Amino acid sequence: MFAVSAAFARSYSPSMSTAAARPAPPDTPRLTPRLLLRPYQPPDAPAFFQLLHTDQARLRPSFPARVATTPTLAAASRLLTQFHHDWHLGRLYVLGIWHGQSGEYLGDISLKPNWAAPITLEIGYYLATAAEGQGYAREALAAAVAFGSEELRAERLLIRCLADNPRSSAVAEAVGFEPLPPRPRPWLRRVLGGTPHVLYYILRRDTAAPAP
Repeated sequence: MFAVSAAFARSYSPSMSTAAARPAPPDTPRLTPRLLLRPYQPPDAPAFFQLLHTDQARLRPSFPARVATTPTLAAASRLLTQFHHDWHLGRLYVLGIWHGQSGEYLGDISLKPNWAAPITLEIGYYLATAAEGQGYAREALAAAVAFGSEELRAERLLIRCLADNPRSSAVAEAVGFEPLPPRPRPWLRRVLGGTPHVLYYILRRDTAAPAP
């Protein structure tokens, strides 16, 4: 289960961000009834790499650049270092998702800001195959919405889902996102191949649900 992220559908470059320097939000863990979400640390690289390596065929259609930039453990470690820099520069906020009790690494959720008013965050996420179908995506998305609304002061949160991934659309709608009219994105056709049918969802701050 996953939602396409603009930050990793295209080849990621820090210059893509429109961020101005601003205080970084706290990097303390965020807890839900079953999950722990937090920024990555260097020791997380093996689990981060293993999930991407194991599920690369499934993730590549929605996260081609994420898969392409992590062909080795060393490359995955470098990407985690980049995430750390991006967090403190306000370019991209990436949180790993772990099971709160077992400590098992389950997936990833990211928030890419556009700081121009109204502040907008685009959310992308994925879970390991074994973690799907248990409500974890909905729980993690609700926590990310609370983080984006309360700590980053976003007015709007966006998600895009491939139309052939109805479970991801259902997760977005369950958390309160509403569908938007389709918008042409030539770059999305180029990087995802062909003419993918992409669904767009929005959640405005005044309707954001509290974290579980």
